[in-house]
Amino acid sequence: MSSHNNASTRTWLEDHPRIHHAFIPVGACWLNLQEGWWRIFRKAALAGRSFANRDDIEYATTLATDQLNALANPWIWGRPAPPTRRLRRRYVYTV
Repeated sequence: MSSHNNASTRTWLEDHPRIHHAFIPVGACWLNLQEGWWRIFRKAALAGRSFANRDDIEYATTLATDQLNALANPWIWGRPAPPTRRLRRRYVYTV
């Protein structure tokens, strides 16, 4: 998109070296972790509702965010370490 490459965006990125702009290939939206959150958020806060004003939207957003945060689990890459188990018997061989 042109908004990603304009001068103000590039200047802002230069001023914030910890943030790196990375393009995601077309058709690979699952790589963007934010997309999954938006899908859940839209179902929880916005689906099937009509809002009269900005305050209603803000209330629904706050309520849905609090509910999602109450059920949140940290994302951990990789598999957890296998549990260690104690052997029942110990064999000792003498030669």
